[in-house]
Amino acid sequence: MLKSRLLDLYSTQQQEAQAEERRSQVGTGDRSERIRTYNYPQNRITDHRIDLTLYNLEDFINGKLDDVITALTTADNARRLAAGKDSYEEP
Repeated sequence: MLKSRLLDLYSTQQQEAQAEERRSQVGTGDRSERIRTYNYPQNRITDHRIDLTLYNLEDFINGKLDDVITALTTADNARRLAAGKDSYEEP
């Protein structure tokens, strides 16, 4: 009887942990979770994760991603340094 209850408790804890992990990976799809906004009339691209706004949407669409990649890399390195991790360490 005790073994059955412990197994059930362990199983429930494991399922809850998996459900929490799944919820953390999948967003709600809410507008507040946006990552990037493309505004064609103003030729503007905004990355909301790092508060970056550039006025070269046409270049971005054509594959010139250097400005955005550089800004994202810089922000990620700053975040890792603030957390006390090596900037070249894998996440």
